[in-house]
Amino acid sequence: MLKLRDVTFRIAGRTLLDKASLTIPTGYRVGLIGPNGTGKSTLFKLIAGELELDSGEIEIVSSAKIGMVRQDLPDDDTTLIDVVLAADTERSELLLETETMTDPDRIAYVYERLNDIDAYNAPARASIILSGLGFNQEAQNSPISDFSGGWRMRVALAAALFRNPDFLMLDEPTNHLDFEAIVWLENYLASYSNTLIIISHDRDILNKTVTHIAHLDQLKLTMYTGNYDQFETLRAQKLYNHQALFEKQQAQKKKMMAFVDRFRATASKARQAQSRLKSIEKMDMVDAIIAERATTFTFPEPEKLPPPMITLTNVDIGYAPGKPVLKKLNLRIDMEDRIALLGANGNGKSTLIKLLSNTLDALSGDVYHSPKLRVGYFAQHQAEELDLSSTAYELLRDAMVGTPESKIRGILGRFGFDKAKSDTKIEELSGGEKARVLFCLMSYDAPHIMLLDEPTNHLDMDAREALIQALNNYNGCVILVSHDPHLVECVADQLWLVKDGAVTPYNDDVDSYRRLIIEQRRKERADAKKDAKAAKGNGKSKPSKNGMQKAEAALETASKELGDIEKQMASPKALNSHKVMEDLLKEYDKAKQAVDVAEAAWLAVQETAGA
Repeated sequence: MLKLRDVTFRIAGRTLLDKASLTIPTGYRVGLIGPNGTGKSTLFKLIAGELELDSGEIEIVSSAKIGMVRQDLPDDDTTLIDVVLAADTERSELLLETETMTDPDRIAYVYERLNDIDAYNAPARASIILSGLGFNQEAQNSPISDFSGGWRMRVALAAALFRNPDFLMLDEPTNHLDFEAIVWLENYLASYSNTLIIISHDRDILNKTVTHIAHLDQLKLTMYTGNYDQFETLRAQKLYNHQALFEKQQAQKKKMMAFVDRFRATASKARQAQSRLKSIEKMDMVDAIIAERATTFTFPEPEKLPPPMITLTNVDIGYAPGKPVLKKLNLRIDMEDRIALLGANGNGKSTLIKLLSNTLDALSGDVYHSPKLRVGYFAQHQAEELDLSSTAYELLRDAMVGTPESKIRGILGRFGFDKAKSDTKIEELSGGEKARVLFCLMSYDAPHIMLLDEPTNHLDMDAREALIQALNNYNGCVILVSHDPHLVECVADQLWLVKDGAVTPYNDDVDSYRRLIIEQRRKERADAKKDAKAAKGNGKSKPSKNGMQKAEAALETASKELGDIEKQMASPKALNSHKVMEDLLKEYDKAKQAVDVAEAAWLAVQETAGA
């Protein structure tokens, strides 16, 4: 499907790729990973032909349809469902042609082609995708101009998925999604039958959706078999072996050089010394591992406050009198609490965070804040509000008026900013570096509580792990809104569910919540089919009960076989043997196809039942 041969690309005097090569066969699902700023998004643009190589070749199957998330969505009265349907340009053009064509041969071809591409089921398929990404029927029929940037990115993602391209490229697709939409996307991508390459710093989605990892590191691309956790294991072993070989070669070289230095001037040994010297020059030496500079965070420690820190008594929260988003809240927050908020976007998680941060007043009820309470508030949109012409040092200096320069630079240093980076303009920083500036600005005064609304969107894997470590070392309260299950599981010891205008404790774990979401979606689909069946009432023939049972049994059997293979892929035997893993991947592909066939048969029976 895709071949990169000795690809080199430079931008602004900086080399991002240097004779990098990679082959992605048809049907592979690949996670493209690497630290921020290494060129992953640039590689996507090179593959799409938006940028020109300095040297090398990129070869893609000529007939392949490439899909990416578009940025140029309309801003008019076009409904969301029509925006998504328009992404399939062939379907749109053929349907338009049916209105005017007169040639019998052309008519026959057009209708046959429309049937081949399943054009008449397209609205239902587009609706399913939009629903999975969080749009109900009312929203799907609303104009796109009614929606904000984050929701429009969901529409763009829906359009890319709807096209069902031969080669789908997704760059951080989860950044604008809530946890519920991510669960849907994971299941969708895990069953994607065409070729997929996804850039993501979310280890969960990489573990659940990809079969291979392409690692962009030190200007090169290396392919690994397996998901992200398997990559980490293989990568660690490779680095260990590489370092061991380097140390062995260095010891051998040192020994040979000692002989050369000792006998170079001795006539009887001079020839042997020269021979050893030539042997050293011919040795195929490996380089020492270049240790990447680890991203570090250190949050300052606040003094202890007596409990309670915050209490809410019969509190209503919202943006207009008489229209509360959250009602009758009775909550208590203490300094040692570590809380993650669960719930779909629009249910009020960010609204609650705004109340706690004092950026939104309660509509009614009593809100108590400890008199000495200091609050640190991180919101993902704040990065867009930074003064791009300022530097990190200047922003912190302005926030800490009268503070000595040495102290300001010391605080920046705790977040990985040396003097050069501290004096770099914000517009020249990466998304992850801007996020670190925000961490610095929100915590310089040692807040007693940190409110974090999607803090990991622009952080790479290493930075996310550093954030987890910093939060676990911080002795204040943390309240977290995040679609990153790994972050939630590592930091939070309480889960609160924000749903239906209420905030209630969720006394289970994130995996249970994931299963709850999946079950709710199944129930919603079943209810929708029942409603459709009742509405139609046209007396069409229905499948027999036996036929439905057979379809369900076939799907259950195929799914179980797929699950068994996935367990084998996670076993030490598979992780430690390239051959075993390759064999299991072949079995996995066959089992996945069997699930797809069984699922299609089951859906066909269900559709007939709902007809």
